[in-house]
Amino acid sequence: MSDGPAASESAQLVLPIPEKAYFRIGEVARILGVKPYVLRFWETEFRVVRPQKTRSQQRVYRRRDVELLREIRRLLYDERYTIEGARKRLREDPESPASTAAGEAEPAAPVAAAPAPRGPRPESFEKSFENVKNELEEILKLLAE
Repeated sequence: MSDGPAASESAQLVLPIPEKAYFRIGEVARILGVKPYVLRFWETEFRVVRPQKTRSQQRVYRRRDVELLREIRRLLYDERYTIEGARKRLREDPESPASTAAGEAEPAAPVAAAPAPRGPRPESFEKSFENVKNELEEILKLLAE
């Protein structure tokens, strides 16, 4: 939209993304040239931005999150979109990191195989049921006395 000097100055504030898998909020803020509170605000406004949290509740962003935040920053600061306009643009643009992030499912946690059933096997189930029934009848007789 705008190609003036403000757009080129704003683009210069964005640093290249280092080759690593995870980033803390301060690193992401420095890379994007914004304050950490801005990133926390964007988390509330853009549902696709959901950093993981460590045991100590510190935000940890994946590379995909940083790329998405870079696109959000570009739309808001360089292209001068509103929050709602940026949301809409991210939803509509199939090339945006948001559409990729929204389409990807989070990696599922490994699921352990179901344990083998314990207790009586199906063929002996009727026999066990009969034993329980007999014992309950004996208890009823004792209580009736």
